[in-house]
Amino acid sequence: MPRFDWGQKVIAAQDLVNDGTFPELPEEALIVPQGGLGEVVQVGVHSDSNSVVYMVEFGPHRVVGCLEHELSLAVEV
Repeated sequence: MPRFDWGQKVIAAQDLVNDGTFPELPEEALIVPQGGLGEVVQVGVHSDSNSVVYMVEFGPHRVVGCLEHELSLAVEV
């Protein structure tokens, strides 16, 4: 069962670095710093590992695939 739903605001629980999925950036380049605010735009399952994967929009041209341990729910004040 996914922990986060589409439309929820989340923050990066750790620095998110390029694992090779952003060809315009060098590998290991910082994509989103820890604490970066984003919104879940899609929830899926990685078929090989059976892990929930969240597509999170952290800003224009920054949609990043994240695992649950890489995210925390943003608390709106």
